[in-house]
Amino acid sequence: MIVKVCVGSSCHLKGSYLIIQRLQELIKENHLEDEVQLKGSFCMGKCINGIPLEIDGQIVLQVGITNIDEVFEKYILKKGE
Repeated sequence: MIVKVCVGSSCHLKGSYLIIQRLQELIKENHLEDEVQLKGSFCMGKCINGIPLEIDGQIVLQVGITNIDEVFEKYILKKGE
């Protein structure tokens, strides 16, 4: 599974680095290091309401530090089952 986090200037200011840090923690906590590749992506053009992620080609919008755990569970843990 490939997870891309937008690190364009707008998303950087919105906290994309914190999202990356939390995703790294969640991947490690769930022992998914061999199954999930975490990558940065330049502007995805969808940053109006939060930080976009791309998970195996699917765009997930409105991601922030307050909902990243739920996004991880819904789109990464459930998808891997």
